[in-house]
Amino acid sequence: IDADELQAALGVPARYLANPAGTSRPVSLEGATNPQGQRVWDLATDYADDRVATLEAKALAGHWFAASFPGGQFVSPLDLGGTTLGVYAHDGSALLLLGYASPEENPASGKTLVVYTAPVAIFRFPLEVGRQWVSVGEVRNATLRGLPFAGRDTYQVRVDAAGQVELPDVTFTQALRVRTTATIEPAVGPVIVRRQVGWVFECFGEVARATAADN
Repeated sequence: IDADELQAALGVPARYLANPAGTSRPVSLEGATNPQGQRVWDLATDYADDRVATLEAKALAGHWFAASFPGGQFVSPLDLGGTTLGVYAHDGSALLLLGYASPEENPASGKTLVVYTAPVAIFRFPLEVGRQWVSVGEVRNATLRGLPFAGRDTYQVRVDAAGQVELPDVTFTQALRVRTTATIEPAVGPVIVRRQVGWVFECFGEVARATAADN
């Protein structure tokens, strides 16, 4: 997947089926092999209690935290509830995460404003099987849910397979499987490790994601 095949579509809602909070789903990350010898991931089960999560990328301009991210271009929710917005830039060689913030400056849960001293690479182009990288985001003098925060976020990303992804309404014939491990090391407090596997398709972006419980 080349850089021009993975651009943000601002103002276009993307709707995902998601399991409710507090529930889990069995997911075969390895998939199966079809008679043609192609790897197939069957994610087409539509559970009765699934809900629809709508995510939408928007321009950075106009947000209360825009001035804190001079190199930022757009924002997109980091969680299904939209309680935290990631700030991104696409520079032609990578999709970069510059940090994150609360949608409102002073929400009831407390203000969040975290700016990495250097952006972290979520995707490096071209995306192809076998590519991997490590990107580190240092955090200083930040605010997380109303409290002072500092630390380090380390992202280990690996594109390790390609194949067909079957979803409830559509099948993507040649998607890439991307494994991401984020290690969050606050200056004070326990380390948190978050693992996720995403399936990415050209021009659509991430079409499915499986996330493990923390640690």
